[in-house]
Amino acid sequence: MVAAPFFFMIFAVLELGLVFLIDSTLENAVLTASRLVRTGQADTGNISAAQFKTALCAEMSVFEGDCGSRADVDVRVMPQFTDGIPDSPIRDGVMNTDDLDYDRGQPGDLMLVRVWYSQPLVTPFMQQAMSRLNSGAAVISVATAFRNEPYRGSTP
Repeated sequence: MVAAPFFFMIFAVLELGLVFLIDSTLENAVLTASRLVRTGQADTGNISAAQFKTALCAEMSVFEGDCGSRADVDVRVMPQFTDGIPDSPIRDGVMNTDDLDYDRGQPGDLMLVRVWYSQPLVTPFMQQAMSRLNSGAAVISVATAFRNEPYRGSTP
């Protein structure tokens, strides 16, 4: 009688630990990939949205294989920090990728890089507590904001 709930709880704790590990890895990957935009490498190297996502996924360590299909990326110029963050692309339990943008910006622009990573959950109670998608997957979101550096070839 005690074994089933015990093992269920152990499995839920392990699954929650996996979600936290992915969150930490994703945050580091977003900061590293955002450096391409911040330093002007994405602009001068003409890096596309797909190449940016590939660079992001390359930083995901052991989760790199699933990253391409699970991550959604939004890179955009913010006129001011006080303008607020654009709405979430998750509506009614579905990820709407039509609202996502990829704009590398110009030197000195305020930038916002957001990434959503969909992690499937197996434990039923975890699905109820953490899921924002109809599929039952947890959505891990990471965002960073910065001002592009005055990179080479730019006007002061």
